[in-house]
Amino acid sequence: MKTIVVKNFKKHFGKTKAVDGISFDVKKGEIMGFLGPNGAGKTTTIRCMMDFIRPDGGTIEILGQDAKEKSAELKEEIGFLSGEVHLYKNWTGQDHINLIRKIREKKFDENGLIEQIDFNPHKKIKNLSSGNKQKLGLLLALMHKPKILILDEPTTGLDPLLQNTIYDILKEEASKGKTIFMSSHNLAEVERICDRVCIIKDGKIVATESVPNLKRKRLYTVKVYFEGKVPSKELSSNGVEISRELSDGLILSVKGDIRPVLRKLDDYKIKDIEITHSNLEDLFLKYY
Repeated sequence: MKTIVVKNFKKHFGKTKAVDGISFDVKKGEIMGFLGPNGAGKTTTIRCMMDFIRPDGGTIEILGQDAKEKSAELKEEIGFLSGEVHLYKNWTGQDHINLIRKIREKKFDENGLIEQIDFNPHKKIKNLSSGNKQKLGLLLALMHKPKILILDEPTTGLDPLLQNTIYDILKEEASKGKTIFMSSHNLAEVERICDRVCIIKDGKIVATESVPNLKRKRLYTVKVYFEGKVPSKELSSNGVEISRELSDGLILSVKGDIRPVLRKLDDYKIKDIEITHSNLEDLFLKYY
C-alpha cells in the first residue's frame, strides 16, 4: 500500500526551479530516505507535503488524500519534525507537551518515550542543548501516535550516541507499520536506516535506489603507507583506481566492495592505513 504518492510536483520561486517535476512514492511501513546535497530541493518538497507552501504543479497525495485539499485532516495523522526546531525559550518541555495535548485533544502517554530518549521535560528551553531540543522536537512529532512521520534532517548536529537512539526509535516505529519519510544529506545515515532512497539533485530526481543497491555503489578513499617498495601496479584493478602516488604510499579510490583490496594489501608490510567514505558529491559524479 502506497501512503505517499508524489506526481510531477513542481515548485518555482521566480526564475528559480527549486523542484522541477519530481515523482516518487512511499509504502506503508517503509523508511524512505530523501537524499541530496544542501539546496537540492529536499526542504521545499517537505514544506509542500505539509501544505506550508503550495505547489506550482503536479499532485501530492498522503493516505490517498490530496495534501492541499485535506491539509487539516492529514495533519492529525502526520508527525512532523522541522529541520530547525523552533520552541518557546521560556517554556519547559512539559509546557510544549501540554500545548500539543490540548491542540490535538487526545490523551497521550509520553512517559515511555521520554524515558527512551532520556529527556528532562522540566527544564526551560533556553537551558537545553541543541541535542535536547531535537529530542523534544521528535517527542512532539511522535507523541500522538501518527501513521506517518515526515522528518527534515532529523539528526543534524547531534552526537553519535543520540543519533543511534533516534535510529532505534525510527526503526521501531516502522516495525509497527508507520511510514517514515526523512530527508538527509548524510549518505552513511540513509544507508544505515532506510529501506529505499530517493536521490534529488538541482530540483530533479536522479535515482530511486534500494539501500542494498546503493551500498554496491559505495565509494571509499584509502590512504596506505608502506614499508619498502610501493606496489602501485599490483593494486590497480577493476573498481580500484590510483588517485595519487606518494613517496611512501598510495591514495586509492575504491568503488563498491572494499574487501578485495584489503585482502591484497595484506600481502604487504603496511606502516599506516586510513579509510574514509567518499562524500555525496563524489557519488553523484561517479554514478548520477
